[in-house]
Amino acid sequence: MIPRFLTNLQKAVQTLVLTAGLCAGGGEATAAPLERWIYLSTNLQNPQNVVKAEALFARGAATGFTHVLLTDSKFSKLEEVPVSYRENCAEVQRAAAKHGITIVPALFGMGYSNEHLVHNPHLAEGLPVKEALFVVYGGEARIVADPPVSLPGTKRENLREWKFADGTLVSEDDTLKATEPGGSARFHAPVPVAKFRQYTVSVRTKTLNFTGKPDIKVLGNGQKPLSFTTIDVKSTQDWTSHNITFNSLDHDEVGVYLGTWGPARGTVWWKDAQIHEEGLRNVLRRDGCPLTVTNEDASPLKEGIDFEPVTDLRMGNPPSTGKYDAWHEPPPLRTKLPDGTRLRVSFYHPHSIHNGQMCICPSEPETIDILRKQAQTLHELWDSDAYMMLHDEWRVLGWDAACQRRGLTPGELVADNVRTCQDILAKTAPGARIYVWSDMFDPHHNAVKDYYLVNGDLHGSCEGLKPSVVIVNWNSGQPERSPAFFSGRGHPQILAGFYDSDPAAIKPWLSAAQKVPGLIGVMYTTWENDYSQLETFARWVSEAEEDIRPAKNAK
Repeated sequence: MIPRFLTNLQKAVQTLVLTAGLCAGGGEATAAPLERWIYLSTNLQNPQNVVKAEALFARGAATGFTHVLLTDSKFSKLEEVPVSYRENCAEVQRAAAKHGITIVPALFGMGYSNEHLVHNPHLAEGLPVKEALFVVYGGEARIVADPPVSLPGTKRENLREWKFADGTLVSEDDTLKATEPGGSARFHAPVPVAKFRQYTVSVRTKTLNFTGKPDIKVLGNGQKPLSFTTIDVKSTQDWTSHNITFNSLDHDEVGVYLGTWGPARGTVWWKDAQIHEEGLRNVLRRDGCPLTVTNEDASPLKEGIDFEPVTDLRMGNPPSTGKYDAWHEPPPLRTKLPDGTRLRVSFYHPHSIHNGQMCICPSEPETIDILRKQAQTLHELWDSDAYMMLHDEWRVLGWDAACQRRGLTPGELVADNVRTCQDILAKTAPGARIYVWSDMFDPHHNAVKDYYLVNGDLHGSCEGLKPSVVIVNWNSGQPERSPAFFSGRGHPQILAGFYDSDPAAIKPWLSAAQKVPGLIGVMYTTWENDYSQLETFARWVSEAEEDIRPAKNAK
């Protein structure tokens, strides 16, 4: 760890610049140079990444970059890292000080929570399954679809039950076939389902030189998306099985779509499409996600007495802890009840977003303990004067019993959690500057009603933020409204640009955002570790500053 005196002067200068940039009304003082940030996601366990980080610091410093937002999955489990990891972090700190770079470590992954869930996979936010029918046979209660569910087959006599979109053909071998569609090419079938049940859709595909992205999508009544996982189909492959899972939530009919969205060339075949109601796969076991089993007359059964204890040993484990496999054998529900006994089973299961992202439940005390522990260990390691909270794209929230019992809207749940996280940092790192991503607090972005699988409205989430929290704003789609919203609440802001696209896009956004006070910086944000455009991005920022400065000084 670097002693504070080595960076005190640097931090004092930056504090003066920041203070100048936040003077009331955004007059002359807002013409101070913008902080320039680099987003760096890395694994500091690997010494080669330490070397790469120092090289990046040197390049950044040469073009005026002042800060690095640093993320590493190890930040959530520092109590487990070897001594060499801490030594690597110290080397990174020395390199940053050498090049005049301030490191801002990131923590509190409340949207992308897999790193926290390594401590307890059962803390994942759960979706409810209500009164699923299980029937006892041979000492085991097994799921029975109630009502029965099915998809129309792909044989010719069943094809009339599928609805076709443009660019589709029926092949000669009893499969659905799309060949070089000019636009979306999809097959659609409505399916009656029970509310709040877990289902799997499976299908076999074959492709030949296909340039599109074949997928399975499930939409509820009113076209509400229910599935957010994708299938991995190669451009050319022989018949291969694929599947996705979804919860019907409050929908009694869903639309199942097989197809491609957008132009493509080549050919894709679909065959053996099926839908199944699922049992206890990925069943969550914690106080806030109770498992209840009753007879058909609603009399409760006791776990450990009327049926054996239930746990899914694969849940949250493959291929490593914090990863969730949506397709594996569910745990059995073993009982000595007579064959034919009908049971009703209610439980909760997680849902993976985009093939991996899992959200943690904010209402469990253990979750807060994990966040508190992370703040303590991270501050012991970095001794930083600033931290970034990773409240970002929080896509599953407010369904499980732990959240329901509190009687709060999703917006209130987020506000309460971010308030708790600020309090943790205030106690752990007194006086530290706090940053946070913008989207979950922005009514012009993701702080809206029914965002992904959020149970209700995220409006009001911003009420949990102190005005001193710096907003790292990535809503370039609303270049004036979004910055104005946060400025009106008194927040300083940094514009997070680039996102592995055109580096020149930062210039018009800066020009629009400079109309409101409190803009203090910009960030080169790459999810693909692509720093090839760093200098180009810096040049566009400099040009924007030159355009902005005369207007500012004229006020």
